[in-house]
Amino acid sequence: MDKLQRYRMVCTLTFGDIYGQIIIWLIVIFISLASALALWSTTRQIYAILTVGLILVLSLPFLLFAFVTTMLNHIEFVPLEQTETTRTSTVALGQRLTEEAG
Repeated sequence: MDKLQRYRMVCTLTFGDIYGQIIIWLIVIFISLASALALWSTTRQIYAILTVGLILVLSLPFLLFAFVTTMLNHIEFVPLEQTETTRTSTVALGQRLTEEAG
């Protein structure tokens, strides 16, 4: 092994990749707020607050797991040719990736 291969890290994540996850998270928040309002009365205010807290605490790990795995699935390591440097423009990289894919 006379020379190590150099790689460029490319993140292809777009807003459309996480758009569905954001919509689902908003639905969860609105359902928890609706359930809190349904439980809200002068005698059960603590239950309403605990319901919102419980739903948010239980759903947050799943949201973070979904975001992190989506992000990690969109990270690519592209090997550099010997003539390329790490400062190559992203336009040239995008053209090279489409040529390799097509």
